[in-house]
Amino acid sequence: MVISGLLLIIFYISHTYIVAWINFYNNQDERFGNSLWRWTYDYKVIGKRDVSDLDDISFVRKRRIRNRTITFMYCNFFIGFFVLMSFVSNLLILILQ
Repeated sequence: MVISGLLLIIFYISHTYIVAWINFYNNQDERFGNSLWRWTYDYKVIGKRDVSDLDDISFVRKRRIRNRTITFMYCNFFIGFFVLMSFVSNLLILILQ
């Protein structure tokens, strides 16, 4: 239970660090928007043409780095969720004994 508690603290700190990086990348260009949980402009929109590497190289490279950071955030979030469930189950076992 102590280990899962320490892991929760580590995952929380790393999550806030990753979110700060995502906010930093979102402030680099106004085309990113303020979205934290979805990848904007990475899916095909009917009637709109996506910006390719040939159109705007710096924007596409920044978008790829930001999308990789968002992937790390999702992984961190879901692993933290499993650690949280382990912590809660150990806490309930401790309380009910």
